[in-house]
Amino acid sequence: MRAPPAALDPRAVRAHFARAAPDYDKHDVAAREIARRLFERLQYLKIAPRRVLDVGCGTGADLRRLGELFPRAECLAGCDASYPMLAAGRSALPWHKRWLPLRARGAQQVCGDAQALPFAAGAFDLAWSNLMLHWMGEPLAVFREVHRVLSVGGAFLFSTLGPDSLRELRGAMAAAGGAHVHDFIDMHDLGDMLVAAGFEAPVMDVDYLTLTYSDLVAVRQDIRHNGACNALQARARGLMGRQRGARVYAAIEAARRQGRLPLSLEVVYGHAWKPEPRVSADGRAIIRVQRAQR
Repeated sequence: MRAPPAALDPRAVRAHFARAAPDYDKHDVAAREIARRLFERLQYLKIAPRRVLDVGCGTGADLRRLGELFPRAECLAGCDASYPMLAAGRSALPWHKRWLPLRARGAQQVCGDAQALPFAAGAFDLAWSNLMLHWMGEPLAVFREVHRVLSVGGAFLFSTLGPDSLRELRGAMAAAGGAHVHDFIDMHDLGDMLVAAGFEAPVMDVDYLTLTYSDLVAVRQDIRHNGACNALQARARGLMGRQRGARVYAAIEAARRQGRLPLSLEVVYGHAWKPEPRVSADGRAIIRVQRAQR
């Protein structure tokens, strides 16, 4: 059995993204590249969804692309726990669209918790989630909610970070002691969670990206602008101190390659389908009988 991930502080997560919201779209290079790769995987799913949901939509960049891919969709909706992120996405719209009704702007956006989605059961045919799950700590509750709001035969496509992410930063911060870098869940465990949530035919794969920076200041600025600051419940609340800071700085500098500081991301991609129910709401098994073909 794997160790449970370290608990996150939801209030800290929301605060970090609220602070990052105004300039988030100027600094989301990694998120845009990972979204591009996730959209490539979407092309292999032969689907024409009428209702599409982006779970953790942020400022809405993926929602706009989903709208382009599925122009005949009746409903395009996004949900995010950070209202400032949703507001920042609205302010990025052309001025003449900002005050139109939600449907006229192209998508409905709702501020809500991915672990308690504010949508009816079976409301969507496709659920999409780019780099949101690792902010949940334990994604099983999210998987169950996505399963609930999907229609039978609906697909769920997502990306998240795997345990080899930020290994350079994790190793350097170990010199300071305490909890500084988030835990990430292995893709095999995510696949097991999908099955436990009721999905079938899960397909998981992994990819790797390496970001490079000129110095530690650039690393800190990028993390801050992306809202990816330390939100662990057990995080240290005070300053690190000069001696520990010097050890961390030396450890990070030791990882420099060809004049740049690398930061690795293990990106996990997955998709799965909602099957026909096998058990009724009161727990009785469902047996389907079909007329034999002559």
